[in-house]
Amino acid sequence: MAEPLLALRDLSKRFGGLTVTHALSLDLHAGEIHAVIGPNGAGKTTLINLISGTLAPDAGHVRFAGTDVTRWSLQRRARAGLARSFQITSVLERFTARENVALAVQARSGSSFRFLRPVARETGLNAAAEAELAAVGLGDRAAIPAARLSHGEKRQLELAMVLATAPRLLVLDEPLAGAGPEETARLVALLRGLRGRFGVLLVEHDMDAVFALADRISVLVDGRLVVTGDAATVRAHPEVRSAYLGDDALA
Repeated sequence: MAEPLLALRDLSKRFGGLTVTHALSLDLHAGEIHAVIGPNGAGKTTLINLISGTLAPDAGHVRFAGTDVTRWSLQRRARAGLARSFQITSVLERFTARENVALAVQARSGSSFRFLRPVARETGLNAAAEAELAAVGLGDRAAIPAARLSHGEKRQLELAMVLATAPRLLVLDEPLAGAGPEETARLVALLRGLRGRFGVLLVEHDMDAVFALADRISVLVDGRLVVTGDAATVRAHPEVRSAYLGDDALA
């Protein structure tokens, strides 16, 4: 089997006397959608901060695309193709959808954000931005200020911005948070369309979406990995039932 795109080995993190990640090992393969679920306080946010480079582990290693990136910064990991979206949308609301994505394209090229030279004048940036907007279903919203987009559309915009960085791995932190039923269905369809193009690490509370999307699911409880497997394996695991989902949620 090919080397995993992402390989975590014996990863641990402590805050004072509290250990929030306990010698955790996990693999994610290219083209796979791998969900991480668990109750509040399970350590999911800490884990994705360790993966993205926001936090440094106290022990263990993070390998990405065959390289040890444990001590790399978030910015260096992003340049290597490890892209993260956040639980709270991070779009620039006074800029149009096109401008938001164009800035992400500009950043991919290694350029700093040039707010004094509007990206609206950059034909190449705009063309690339419009292609990513079309890919997430926002082609007809390119000229709309982000502040006027619905919550779900902002999530689509954020995904377009992430895709504009040419990632190899997407780390998505609750991309469905706050979305209504129609918006959730649209976002699930978008994420399903990414399968095979990128590796996706998905942290999400919407169990219907998780079971619909994920090739494999890892369950965290108190910072420990309880089980990794397909949906049927996770549904049947007794500790998962008792510690997190409950019989009704798994029916």
